[in-house]
Amino acid sequence: MKTWSTSTGNKVIQILSGRSNVFLLANNQSRILIDTGPGSMWTALQRRLDRLQIRQVDLLILTHSHFDHAANAARIKEKYKARVIIHQTETKYLASGDNILPVGTNIVAKFLVKTIAKQFNSIAGYSPCDYDITFDYSFELTDYGFNGYLVHTPGHTQGSISVIIDNEIALVGDTMFGIFWGTVFPPFASDQNLLIKSWGKLLETRCRLFIPSHGSANKRHLVEKDYSGRISAKRQV
Repeated sequence: MKTWSTSTGNKVIQILSGRSNVFLLANNQSRILIDTGPGSMWTALQRRLDRLQIRQVDLLILTHSHFDHAANAARIKEKYKARVIIHQTETKYLASGDNILPVGTNIVAKFLVKTIAKQFNSIAGYSPCDYDITFDYSFELTDYGFNGYLVHTPGHTQGSISVIIDNEIALVGDTMFGIFWGTVFPPFASDQNLLIKSWGKLLETRCRLFIPSHGSANKRHLVEKDYSGRISAKRQV
């Protein structure tokens, strides 16, 4: 399992990869899980947590309510006694197990969304989960022993959030992707202007790595280059 460490010793462990990335924050005080993967990854997720001898999860952070991030939330809450936190604009989706239909940002993604639109909820529905904590702009993780916080980074969905650890590592959900060469732009975003603004907000931190839920970690210089290019292009329009 791939692991990143901050200068203070806080660890970010990539529990699952492939279809969706799932991360664990671990220190001497707490265990925090970020996202859950789709329902099909439940067995693999349990095995990885067992391998790390994780018997309890103190907090489950959902970067947003899409099925590939939240489908196993109810199971994790029950088995690992986790408290669940999600942005306030997405609580109704988690509580019902419904999904926000994604919006494509390129030709292929737009065609895919149009093709599956009518069947999307039946394909992507999941077991509802009760949430324990919601927030609006930010949420501190100091009570869990981390120099970190959650910040609202809308654009992919209205309630998308990111996790900032030690101002060195950002876990960005679908606010960025790590699968396309030369860009961090995701194939789906409900509001592309808000998305770019969220990149600017994340760049205001001193984070050196921006780790998405799909693909590989993005270094700061790539995010800065992509952000600057899109801001410049927008000004010229």
